[in-house]
Amino acid sequence: KSGLDPGGAWHAWGMACLKAGNLSSAREKFNRCLKPPMDLNQLNHGSRLVQDVIQYLESTVKPVLIADDDYFATLRELEATVRTRSLSLEMMCEGKIQHNSYYQECLFYLHSYSTNLAIIGFYMRHDCMREALLHLLNKESPSEVFIEGIFIPCYESGKLHMLENLLETIDPGLESWGVYLIAACKYLQRKNYYHILYELQQFMKDHVRAAMTCIRFFTHGAKSYTELGGKQTWLLKIKDHLKVYLQEVSRSSGRKKMAFTFRKKMSATDVSRHINTVDLQMEVTKFLHQCESSGTSQMTDSSLPTLFGNNNMKMDVACKVILEGKNIEEGFGIAFRVLQDFQLEATEVYSKVAKQLVKQQKYSEIRQLLKCVNESGVAAKNDGDNIILNCLNEFKNIPAEDLDNLIQDMDSDENKIRAYMMCNKLRSAYLVSVRQEKARAVQLVQHVRQLAESSGDDVVKAICAQWL
Repeated sequence: KSGLDPGGAWHAWGMACLKAGNLSSAREKFNRCLKPPMDLNQLNHGSRLVQDVIQYLESTVKPVLIADDDYFATLRELEATVRTRSLSLEMMCEGKIQHNSYYQECLFYLHSYSTNLAIIGFYMRHDCMREALLHLLNKESPSEVFIEGIFIPCYESGKLHMLENLLETIDPGLESWGVYLIAACKYLQRKNYYHILYELQQFMKDHVRAAMTCIRFFTHGAKSYTELGGKQTWLLKIKDHLKVYLQEVSRSSGRKKMAFTFRKKMSATDVSRHINTVDLQMEVTKFLHQCESSGTSQMTDSSLPTLFGNNNMKMDVACKVILEGKNIEEGFGIAFRVLQDFQLEATEVYSKVAKQLVKQQKYSEIRQLLKCVNESGVAAKNDGDNIILNCLNEFKNIPAEDLDNLIQDMDSDENKIRAYMMCNKLRSAYLVSVRQEKARAVQLVQHVRQLAESSGDDVVKAICAQWL
Protein backbone atom coordinates (compact mmCIF):
# COMPACT_ATOMS: atom_id res chain seq x y z
CA LYS A 1 0.00 0.00 0.00
CA SER A 2 2.76 2.44 0.90
CA GLY A 3 4.62 1.66 -2.36
CA LEU A 4 7.90 0.83 -0.58
CA ASP A 5 10.41 -1.55 -2.15
CA PRO A 6 9.62 -5.03 -0.76
CA GLY A 7 13.23 -6.24 -1.41
CA GLY A 8 14.39 -5.43 2.12
CA ALA A 9 11.50 -7.36 3.64
CA TRP A 10 12.12 -10.43 1.47
CA HIS A 11 15.82 -10.30 2.36
CA ALA A 12 15.09 -10.09 6.10
CA TRP A 13 12.58 -12.95 5.79
CA GLY A 14 15.13 -15.03 3.86
CA MET A 15 17.79 -14.40 6.54
CA ALA A 16 15.29 -15.44 9.22
CA CYS A 17 14.63 -18.71 7.33
CA LEU A 18 18.39 -19.30 7.06
CA LYS A 19 18.86 -18.76 10.78
CA ALA A 20 16.04 -21.18 11.46
CA GLY A 21 17.81 -23.75 9.28
CA ASN A 22 15.03 -23.72 6.69
CA LEU A 23 17.31 -23.62 3.61
CA SER A 24 14.72 -24.34 0.91
CA SER A 25 12.34 -21.69 2.21
CA ALA A 26 15.22 -19.19 2.36
CA ARG A 27 15.97 -19.83 -1.32
CA GLU A 28 12.38 -19.04 -2.23
CA LYS A 29 12.44 -15.73 -0.30
CA PHE A 30 15.81 -14.65 -1.63
CA ASN A 31 14.70 -15.45 -5.17
CA ARG A 32 12.32 -12.49 -4.90
CA CYS A 33 14.99 -9.92 -3.95
CA LEU A 34 18.33 -11.13 -5.32
CA LYS A 35 19.29 -10.58 -8.96
CA PRO A 36 22.31 -11.92 -10.91
CA PRO A 37 24.84 -9.20 -11.87
CA MET A 38 24.72 -7.72 -15.37
CA ASP A 39 28.40 -8.59 -15.92
CA LEU A 40 29.66 -11.78 -14.28
CA ASN A 41 33.27 -10.66 -14.79
CA GLN A 42 33.05 -7.39 -12.88
CA LEU A 43 35.79 -7.04 -10.27
CA ASN A 44 33.68 -7.23 -7.12
CA HIS A 45 32.10 -9.87 -4.93
CA GLY A 46 28.49 -9.28 -5.97
CA SER A 47 25.79 -7.27 -4.18
CA ARG A 48 25.96 -6.55 -0.46
CA LEU A 49 22.82 -8.70 0.05
CA VAL A 50 24.45 -11.80 -1.51
CA GLN A 51 27.62 -11.20 0.49
CA ASP A 52 25.57 -11.13 3.71
CA VAL A 53 24.00 -14.48 2.84
CA ILE A 54 27.38 -16.08 2.08
CA GLN A 55 28.96 -14.59 5.19
CA TYR A 56 26.19 -16.01 7.37
CA LEU A 57 26.30 -19.46 5.77
CA GLU A 58 30.10 -19.66 6.07
CA SER A 59 30.01 -18.62 9.72
CA THR A 60 27.29 -21.10 10.59
CA VAL A 61 28.80 -24.24 9.10
CA LYS A 62 27.54 -27.16 11.16
CA PRO A 63 29.34 -30.46 11.18
CA VAL A 64 26.61 -32.00 9.07
CA LEU A 65 28.53 -34.46 6.93
CA ILE A 66 26.11 -36.07 4.54
CA ALA A 67 28.36 -39.05 4.04
CA ASP A 68 28.80 -40.04 7.68
CA ASP A 69 26.21 -38.26 9.84
CA ASP A 70 22.96 -38.66 7.94
CA TYR A 71 20.94 -39.04 11.13
CA PHE A 72 22.04 -35.57 12.33
CA ALA A 73 20.58 -33.82 9.32
CA THR A 74 17.14 -32.32 9.50
CA LEU A 75 14.71 -33.22 6.75
CA ARG A 76 14.87 -29.65 5.47
CA GLU A 77 18.67 -29.71 5.16
CA LEU A 78 18.56 -33.05 3.37
CA GLU A 79 15.98 -31.70 0.97
CA ALA A 80 18.07 -28.56 0.28
CA THR A 81 21.20 -30.65 -0.23
CA VAL A 82 19.53 -32.99 -2.67
CA ARG A 83 18.27 -30.01 -4.63
CA THR A 84 21.71 -28.33 -4.64
CA ARG A 85 23.36 -31.57 -5.69
CA SER A 86 21.05 -31.78 -8.66
CA LEU A 87 22.25 -28.33 -9.85
CA SER A 88 24.67 -28.84 -12.69
CA LEU A 89 27.65 -27.21 -10.98
CA GLU A 90 30.71 -27.55 -13.18
CA MET A 91 32.88 -29.19 -10.53
CA MET A 92 32.79 -30.42 -7.00
CA CYS A 93 35.53 -29.69 -4.54
CA GLU A 94 36.92 -32.63 -2.65
CA GLY A 95 36.57 -32.57 1.12
CA LYS A 96 34.35 -30.45 3.28
CA ILE A 97 32.62 -28.42 0.54
CA GLN A 98 31.42 -31.50 -1.26
CA HIS A 99 30.00 -33.03 1.89
CA ASN A 100 28.48 -30.06 3.65
CA SER A 101 25.00 -28.74 2.89
CA TYR A 102 25.83 -25.21 4.07
CA TYR A 103 28.77 -24.99 1.69
CA GLN A 104 26.57 -26.34 -1.10
CA GLU A 105 24.10 -23.62 -0.24
CA CYS A 106 26.87 -21.01 -0.60
CA LEU A 107 27.68 -22.35 -4.07
CA PHE A 108 24.01 -22.20 -5.03
CA TYR A 109 23.78 -18.50 -4.13
CA LEU A 110 27.12 -17.67 -5.67
CA HIS A 111 26.32 -19.37 -8.99
CA SER A 112 22.84 -17.90 -9.09
CA TYR A 113 23.41 -14.33 -7.95
CA SER A 114 27.10 -13.43 -7.80
CA THR A 115 30.21 -12.76 -9.89
CA ASN A 116 32.96 -15.09 -11.10
CA LEU A 117 35.38 -13.32 -8.75
CA ALA A 118 33.12 -14.12 -5.77
CA ILE A 119 32.89 -17.81 -6.79
CA ILE A 120 36.67 -18.03 -7.26
CA GLY A 121 37.22 -16.21 -3.96
CA PHE A 122 34.96 -18.75 -2.20
CA TYR A 123 36.89 -21.71 -3.64
CA MET A 124 40.22 -20.08 -2.69
CA ARG A 125 39.07 -19.42 0.90
CA HIS A 126 38.26 -23.08 1.27
CA ASP A 127 41.49 -24.45 -0.26
CA CYS A 128 39.88 -25.50 -3.52
CA MET A 129 42.38 -23.86 -5.88
CA ARG A 130 41.88 -26.44 -8.61
CA GLU A 131 38.15 -25.67 -8.72
CA ALA A 132 38.90 -21.94 -8.79
CA LEU A 133 41.20 -22.43 -11.79
CA LEU A 134 38.76 -24.65 -13.66
CA HIS A 135 35.97 -22.17 -13.07
CA LEU A 136 38.20 -19.38 -14.47
CA LEU A 137 38.92 -21.44 -17.61
CA ASN A 138 35.36 -22.63 -18.14
CA LYS A 139 33.95 -19.12 -17.90
CA GLU A 140 36.85 -17.66 -19.95
CA SER A 141 37.11 -14.89 -17.36
CA PRO A 142 39.44 -11.97 -18.10
CA SER A 143 42.95 -11.87 -16.66
CA GLU A 144 41.97 -9.25 -14.02
CA VAL A 145 39.79 -11.89 -12.35
CA PHE A 146 42.77 -14.29 -12.29
CA ILE A 147 45.05 -11.63 -10.76
CA GLU A 148 42.55 -10.49 -8.10
CA GLY A 149 41.00 -13.83 -7.25
CA ILE A 150 43.82 -16.35 -7.57
CA PHE A 151 47.29 -14.89 -8.20
CA ILE A 152 47.48 -12.21 -5.47
CA PRO A 153 46.06 -14.52 -2.73
CA CYS A 154 48.57 -17.21 -3.81
CA TYR A 155 51.74 -15.15 -3.61
CA GLU A 156 50.56 -13.37 -0.46
CA SER A 157 50.03 -16.69 1.31
CA GLY A 158 53.17 -18.33 -0.11
CA LYS A 159 51.26 -20.78 -2.32
CA LEU A 160 52.81 -19.81 -5.63
CA HIS A 161 54.43 -23.24 -6.11
CA MET A 162 51.11 -24.94 -5.46
CA LEU A 163 49.49 -22.70 -8.08
CA GLU A 164 52.27 -23.47 -10.60
CA ASN A 165 51.88 -27.23 -10.01
CA LEU A 166 48.12 -27.03 -10.57
CA LEU A 167 48.48 -24.94 -13.74
CA GLU A 168 50.86 -27.57 -15.10
CA THR A 169 48.62 -30.47 -14.06
CA ILE A 170 45.59 -28.97 -15.79
CA ASP A 171 47.55 -28.04 -18.96
CA PRO A 172 51.15 -29.36 -19.16
CA GLY A 173 51.97 -27.03 -22.11
CA LEU A 174 50.55 -24.01 -20.17
CA GLU A 175 49.12 -22.62 -23.43
CA SER A 176 45.58 -22.20 -22.03
CA TRP A 177 47.08 -20.15 -19.17
CA GLY A 178 49.19 -17.92 -21.47
CA VAL A 179 47.02 -14.78 -21.24
CA TYR A 180 46.79 -15.11 -17.44
CA LEU A 181 50.51 -15.72 -16.95
CA ILE A 182 51.52 -12.73 -19.10
CA ALA A 183 49.06 -10.57 -17.12
CA ALA A 184 50.63 -11.83 -13.88
CA CYS A 185 54.10 -10.89 -15.18
CA LYS A 186 52.93 -7.37 -16.09
CA TYR A 187 51.33 -7.00 -12.66
CA LEU A 188 54.56 -8.05 -10.88
CA GLN A 189 56.60 -5.69 -13.03
CA ARG A 190 54.29 -2.77 -12.17
CA LYS A 191 54.69 -3.62 -8.49
CA ASN A 192 58.50 -4.00 -8.84
CA TYR A 193 58.29 -7.59 -7.49
CA TYR A 194 61.16 -8.73 -9.72
CA HIS A 195 62.17 -11.80 -7.71
CA ILE A 196 58.65 -13.30 -7.94
CA LEU A 197 58.57 -12.25 -11.61
CA TYR A 198 61.84 -14.07 -12.32
CA GLU A 199 60.59 -17.21 -10.58
CA LEU A 200 57.36 -17.10 -12.60
CA GLN A 201 59.23 -16.57 -15.91
CA GLN A 202 61.40 -19.61 -15.18
CA PHE A 203 58.27 -21.68 -14.47
CA MET A 204 56.79 -20.44 -17.78
CA LYS A 205 60.04 -21.42 -19.56
CA ASP A 206 59.96 -17.91 -21.01
CA HIS A 207 63.73 -17.76 -21.37
CA VAL A 208 64.03 -14.50 -23.31
CA ARG A 209 61.99 -12.53 -20.75
CA ALA A 210 63.82 -14.28 -17.88
CA ALA A 211 67.12 -13.12 -19.43
CA MET A 212 65.76 -9.55 -19.56
CA THR A 213 64.88 -9.73 -15.86
CA CYS A 214 68.43 -10.95 -15.11
CA ILE A 215 69.78 -7.87 -16.93
CA ARG A 216 67.78 -5.73 -14.52
CA PHE A 217 69.14 -7.65 -11.52
CA PHE A 218 72.67 -7.06 -12.85
CA THR A 219 72.37 -3.33 -13.57
CA HIS A 220 69.79 -2.02 -11.09
CA GLY A 221 71.04 0.14 -8.24
CA ALA A 222 74.77 -0.47 -8.88
CA LYS A 223 76.89 2.60 -8.20
CA SER A 224 80.31 1.21 -9.20
CA TYR A 225 81.91 -1.52 -11.27
CA THR A 226 83.15 -3.03 -7.99
CA GLU A 227 79.46 -3.67 -7.19
CA LEU A 228 78.85 -5.03 -10.69
CA GLY A 229 81.87 -7.31 -10.22
CA GLY A 230 79.97 -8.97 -7.39
CA LYS A 231 76.87 -9.42 -9.57
CA GLN A 232 78.51 -11.32 -12.42
CA THR A 233 76.53 -14.50 -11.70
CA TRP A 234 73.54 -12.71 -13.28
CA LEU A 235 75.53 -12.40 -16.53
CA LEU A 236 76.08 -16.18 -16.50
CA LYS A 237 72.34 -16.71 -15.91
CA ILE A 238 71.51 -14.45 -18.89
CA LYS A 239 73.77 -16.59 -21.08
CA ASP A 240 72.23 -19.82 -19.75
CA HIS A 241 68.68 -18.63 -20.53
CA LEU A 242 69.63 -17.53 -24.04
CA LYS A 243 71.49 -20.77 -24.78
CA VAL A 244 68.52 -22.88 -23.61
CA TYR A 245 66.26 -20.75 -25.80
CA LEU A 246 68.53 -21.34 -28.82
CA GLN A 247 68.45 -25.10 -28.20
CA GLU A 248 64.65 -25.06 -27.98
CA VAL A 249 64.34 -23.02 -31.19
CA SER A 250 66.63 -25.38 -33.11
CA ARG A 251 64.74 -28.40 -31.71
CA SER A 252 61.31 -27.03 -32.64
CA SER A 253 62.35 -25.75 -36.09
CA GLY A 254 62.23 -29.35 -37.35
CA ARG A 255 58.66 -29.79 -36.09
CA LYS A 256 55.68 -27.89 -37.43
CA LYS A 257 55.26 -24.46 -35.90
CA MET A 258 52.86 -23.93 -33.01
CA ALA A 259 49.99 -21.63 -33.91
CA PHE A 260 50.41 -19.42 -30.85
CA THR A 261 52.70 -19.21 -27.92
CA PHE A 262 52.81 -16.66 -25.12
CA ARG A 263 56.60 -16.94 -24.69
CA LYS A 264 58.68 -14.13 -26.14
CA LYS A 265 60.27 -14.97 -29.49
CA MET A 266 63.58 -13.77 -30.88
CA SER A 267 65.55 -14.67 -33.99
CA ALA A 268 68.60 -16.91 -33.55
CA THR A 269 70.77 -14.08 -34.95
CA ASP A 270 69.52 -11.65 -32.30
CA VAL A 271 70.02 -14.20 -29.52
CA SER A 272 73.61 -14.83 -30.66
CA ARG A 273 74.19 -11.08 -30.74
CA HIS A 274 72.89 -10.76 -27.16
CA ILE A 275 75.14 -13.61 -26.00
CA ASN A 276 78.06 -11.73 -27.57
CA THR A 277 77.00 -8.56 -25.68
CA VAL A 278 76.98 -10.50 -22.40
CA ASP A 279 80.50 -11.87 -23.10
CA LEU A 280 81.75 -8.36 -23.83
CA GLN A 281 80.03 -6.96 -20.71
CA MET A 282 81.80 -9.66 -18.65
CA GLU A 283 85.14 -8.50 -20.03
CA VAL A 284 84.29 -4.84 -19.40
CA THR A 285 83.13 -5.66 -15.85
CA LYS A 286 86.31 -7.60 -15.01
CA PHE A 287 88.53 -4.86 -16.44
CA LEU A 288 86.78 -1.91 -14.75
CA HIS A 289 86.40 -3.84 -11.48
CA GLN A 290 90.18 -4.37 -11.55
CA CYS A 291 90.79 -0.67 -12.31
CA GLU A 292 88.58 0.41 -9.39
CA SER A 293 90.27 -2.05 -7.05
CA SER A 294 93.78 -0.91 -8.01
CA GLY A 295 92.79 2.76 -7.64
CA THR A 296 93.52 3.84 -11.23
CA SER A 297 89.85 4.74 -11.70
CA GLN A 298 89.44 8.48 -12.39
CA MET A 299 85.89 9.07 -13.56
CA THR A 300 83.14 9.82 -11.07
CA ASP A 301 80.01 9.76 -13.19
CA SER A 302 76.72 9.55 -11.33
CA SER A 303 75.18 7.00 -13.71
CA LEU A 304 76.92 3.71 -14.33
CA PRO A 305 77.00 2.83 -18.04
CA THR A 306 76.69 -0.79 -19.25
CA LEU A 307 76.38 -2.39 -22.69
CA PHE A 308 72.69 -3.13 -22.01
CA GLY A 309 71.75 0.53 -22.51
CA ASN A 310 71.25 2.57 -25.69
CA ASN A 311 74.07 3.56 -28.08
CA ASN A 312 74.98 6.67 -26.07
CA MET A 313 75.45 4.52 -22.98
CA LYS A 314 77.56 2.02 -24.94
CA MET A 315 79.75 4.92 -26.09
CA ASP A 316 80.11 5.96 -22.44
CA VAL A 317 81.29 2.41 -21.65
CA ALA A 318 83.95 2.65 -24.40
CA CYS A 319 85.13 6.04 -23.04
CA LYS A 320 85.23 4.71 -19.48
CA VAL A 321 87.28 1.66 -20.50
CA ILE A 322 89.86 3.76 -22.40
CA LEU A 323 90.18 6.33 -19.60
CA GLU A 324 90.31 4.07 -16.58
CA GLY A 325 93.24 1.80 -17.43
CA LYS A 326 96.81 2.41 -16.22
CA ASN A 327 97.37 3.99 -19.64
CA ILE A 328 95.37 4.52 -22.81
CA GLU A 329 96.70 1.38 -24.46
CA GLU A 330 95.52 -0.95 -21.67
CA GLY A 331 91.79 -0.47 -22.24
CA PHE A 332 91.87 0.48 -25.92
CA GLY A 333 91.50 -3.11 -27.20
CA ILE A 334 88.24 -3.78 -25.28
CA ALA A 335 86.85 -0.34 -26.17
CA PHE A 336 87.71 -0.91 -29.85
CA ARG A 337 85.71 -4.18 -29.82
CA VAL A 338 82.74 -2.37 -28.23
CA LEU A 339 82.87 0.24 -31.01
CA GLN A 340 83.15 -2.43 -33.73
CA ASP A 341 80.49 -4.82 -32.35
CA PHE A 342 77.86 -2.13 -31.96
CA GLN A 343 78.99 -0.09 -34.99
CA LEU A 344 79.30 3.04 -32.89
CA GLU A 345 80.64 6.43 -34.02
CA ALA A 346 84.31 5.88 -33.17
CA THR A 347 85.55 9.44 -33.81
CA GLU A 348 82.93 10.81 -31.42
CA VAL A 349 84.13 8.45 -28.68
CA TYR A 350 87.81 9.25 -29.27
CA SER A 351 87.06 12.98 -29.22
CA LYS A 352 85.18 12.60 -25.92
CA VAL A 353 88.15 10.72 -24.47
CA ALA A 354 90.59 13.39 -25.72
CA LYS A 355 88.52 16.20 -24.13
CA GLN A 356 88.50 14.29 -20.86
CA LEU A 357 92.32 13.91 -21.08
CA VAL A 358 92.65 17.68 -21.62
CA LYS A 359 90.62 18.20 -18.41
CA GLN A 360 92.93 15.78 -16.61
CA GLN A 361 95.97 17.57 -18.16
CA LYS A 362 97.29 14.30 -19.60
CA TYR A 363 98.53 15.69 -22.91
CA SER A 364 101.00 12.89 -23.64
CA GLU A 365 98.10 10.41 -23.27
CA ILE A 366 96.28 12.22 -26.12
CA ARG A 367 99.27 11.45 -28.36
CA GLN A 368 99.11 7.84 -27.13
CA LEU A 369 95.39 7.76 -28.07
CA LEU A 370 96.17 9.02 -31.59
CA LYS A 371 98.82 6.32 -31.97
CA CYS A 372 96.29 3.62 -30.94
CA VAL A 373 93.64 5.04 -33.31
CA ASN A 374 96.06 5.08 -36.26
CA GLU A 375 97.28 1.55 -35.50
CA SER A 376 93.71 0.19 -35.20
CA GLY A 377 93.67 -0.10 -38.99
CA VAL A 378 90.13 1.23 -39.48
CA ALA A 379 90.74 4.94 -38.88
CA ALA A 380 89.88 7.25 -41.77
CA LYS A 381 92.54 9.63 -43.12
CA ASN A 382 91.52 12.67 -41.06
CA ASP A 383 90.34 10.89 -37.87
CA GLY A 384 93.44 11.80 -35.86
CA ASP A 385 93.30 15.42 -37.00
CA ASN A 386 89.60 15.69 -36.14
CA ILE A 387 90.21 14.33 -32.63
CA ILE A 388 92.82 17.06 -32.04
CA LEU A 389 90.61 19.78 -33.56
CA ASN A 390 87.78 18.74 -31.22
CA CYS A 391 90.10 19.18 -28.21
CA LEU A 392 91.19 22.65 -29.20
CA ASN A 393 88.02 24.31 -27.93
CA GLU A 394 89.76 23.98 -24.57
CA PHE A 395 93.05 25.42 -25.96
CA LYS A 396 93.22 28.20 -23.33
CA ASN A 397 93.84 25.54 -20.68
CA ILE A 398 96.55 23.71 -22.64
CA PRO A 399 100.20 24.83 -22.01
CA ALA A 400 101.87 26.32 -25.14
CA GLU A 401 104.42 23.54 -25.58
CA ASP A 402 101.82 20.73 -25.34
CA LEU A 403 99.54 22.64 -27.70
CA ASP A 404 102.34 22.94 -30.28
CA ASN A 405 103.16 19.24 -29.97
CA LEU A 406 99.51 18.27 -30.55
CA ILE A 407 99.18 20.48 -33.64
CA GLN A 408 102.54 19.22 -34.99
CA ASP A 409 101.13 15.66 -34.74
CA MET A 410 98.45 16.50 -37.33
CA ASP A 411 98.78 14.95 -40.78
CA SER A 412 97.24 17.59 -43.02
CA ASP A 413 98.67 21.08 -43.39
CA GLU A 414 95.15 22.46 -43.95
CA ASN A 415 94.11 21.09 -40.54
CA LYS A 416 97.28 22.48 -38.90
CA ILE A 417 96.48 25.94 -40.29
CA ARG A 418 92.88 25.62 -39.04
CA ALA A 419 94.16 24.58 -35.61
CA TYR A 420 96.65 27.49 -35.39
CA MET A 421 93.88 29.91 -36.36
CA MET A 422 91.55 28.45 -33.71
CA CYS A 423 94.25 28.97 -31.08
CA ASN A 424 95.15 32.51 -32.25
CA LYS A 425 98.67 31.31 -33.22
CA LEU A 426 98.54 33.41 -36.37
CA ARG A 427 102.30 33.56 -36.99
CA SER A 428 102.46 29.73 -37.06
CA ALA A 429 99.37 29.65 -39.32
CA TYR A 430 101.16 32.08 -41.69
CA LEU A 431 104.35 29.97 -41.77
CA VAL A 432 102.46 26.81 -42.79
CA SER A 433 100.23 28.72 -45.25
CA VAL A 434 103.10 30.07 -47.33
CA ARG A 435 104.42 26.52 -47.88
CA GLN A 436 101.24 25.57 -49.80
CA GLU A 437 100.74 25.63 -53.58
CA LYS A 438 100.73 29.30 -54.75
CA ALA A 439 96.99 29.91 -55.44
CA ARG A 440 95.91 28.20 -52.19
CA ALA A 441 98.69 29.97 -50.25
CA VAL A 442 97.33 33.36 -51.35
CA GLN A 443 93.83 32.48 -50.08
CA LEU A 444 95.17 31.23 -46.76
CA VAL A 445 97.50 34.20 -46.13
CA GLN A 446 94.64 36.60 -46.93
CA HIS A 447 92.50 34.80 -44.32
CA VAL A 448 95.34 35.01 -41.75
CA ARG A 449 95.72 38.76 -42.49
CA GLN A 450 91.97 39.32 -41.88
CA LEU A 451 92.17 37.49 -38.53
CA ALA A 452 95.32 39.50 -37.57
CA GLU A 453 93.51 42.73 -38.42
CA SER A 454 90.39 41.89 -36.39
CA SER A 455 92.49 40.74 -33.39
CA GLY A 456 94.83 43.75 -33.57
CA ASP A 457 98.02 41.74 -34.33
CA ASP A 458 99.88 44.37 -36.37
CA VAL A 459 103.10 42.33 -36.73
CA VAL A 460 101.46 39.33 -38.44
CA LYS A 461 99.23 41.67 -40.46
CA ALA A 462 102.36 43.43 -41.82
CA ILE A 463 104.16 40.15 -42.62
CA CYS A 464 101.09 38.87 -44.53
CA ALA A 465 100.74 42.16 -46.44
CA GLN A 466 104.43 42.09 -47.42
CA TRP A 467 104.19 38.45 -48.64
CA LEU A 468 101.02 39.11 -50.60
